[in-house]
Amino acid sequence: MTTANSAFDDTVSFDHRHIDLENRDDVYVIGDVHGCLDALEELLETLDLGANDLAVFVGDLVRKGPESKAVLDRVRRSPRLISVRGNNERKLLEGDASLPALDAVDHQYIESLPTAISWDGGLVVHGGVDPSRPLSGHSGDDVLTMRSPDGDGYDGPFWFETYDGPPRVFFGHTVLEEPIEREWAVGLDTGCVYGGDLTAYDVRRDELCSVSGTGHVERPSEKFVTADD
Repeated sequence: MTTANSAFDDTVSFDHRHIDLENRDDVYVIGDVHGCLDALEELLETLDLGANDLAVFVGDLVRKGPESKAVLDRVRRSPRLISVRGNNERKLLEGDASLPALDAVDHQYIESLPTAISWDGGLVVHGGVDPSRPLSGHSGDDVLTMRSPDGDGYDGPFWFETYDGPPRVFFGHTVLEEPIEREWAVGLDTGCVYGGDLTAYDVRRDELCSVSGTGHVERPSEKFVTADD
């Protein structure tokens, strides 16, 4: 898969934001939070973001955990925190789910979230990409929900097993026993809301950082994907 980053906006049909990292110091990508404010605060304290640092979330800030509104407030109010839209944000916008605590400002913020965020060589989406198609052949729904292009969800095979870039794709959505760190794919949903970890990836140093989550939802162990490197 190839893409000309300088013309990225012209090659894809989904809602997208391109950012310049040249003037940023440390840059992190953070996995699915799912309303787990305590884990988020602990992780942000560990990362100790400076004034010129940036953290990008892979979506699913909300639902399942107990403090979706507080998580949205935390991310929305900081210029150092940005996020793509996840399938749980989409469910709220499309009326397939509701969170009564959210107000009009929350919904406006969720609606403003792009489907993808990119920089030269990197792409953050919630779900993933189909290795058999160029980015220009993907819809917003594709990159938001992608797990198994030729299978049935968690039955696999998973898109990241054969994806060979570029760009390097940072993603959530698929709950992992351990984060995936490959040349072209970095998976960061380590099941915080299910009692796993909340994981961040340090883009500058190619390092992972995790804090333990508090399980708010039961999930069978077989529903955690173990990826072969």
